[in-house]
Amino acid sequence: MSNIEYQIRITKLCDEDGGGFLATVPELPGCMSDGETYEEALTNIQDAIQAWIDTAKYRGQRIPEPYIYQESDSYSGKFIIRIPKKLHKELAESAEEQGVSLNQLVVCYLSRQIGKEEGFKEGLATKETEEETQS
Repeated sequence: MSNIEYQIRITKLCDEDGGGFLATVPELPGCMSDGETYEEALTNIQDAIQAWIDTAKYRGQRIPEPYIYQESDSYSGKFIIRIPKKLHKELAESAEEQGVSLNQLVVCYLSRQIGKEEGFKEGLATKETEEETQS
């Protein structure tokens, strides 16, 4: 099994934490490394993964299998929610004003919010985006 099979998360560190980038491996608890650059963190985490695996083998611990993304039949792309009648009315009116279906409008709003949250996590969000997310 190669180290590259494991999912690696790389996060930009703030200046108070020394700057640079932190690399972690969700499947291997406590497995982390850092680097001054994204590429350095990615290179350094490979050594950390190997050390984690070697230590687990030495201790006789189970080594988790790498996460492999697969589209699953367990997600149909459909879910049903109950919302207040007033919110339903406001969303339906907004969809009509924009000339789209209620489903399209809600998907757009959800996608936009997820994008803002992901951008904020990656340090890409601006102060304005942060304020919009909080309101």
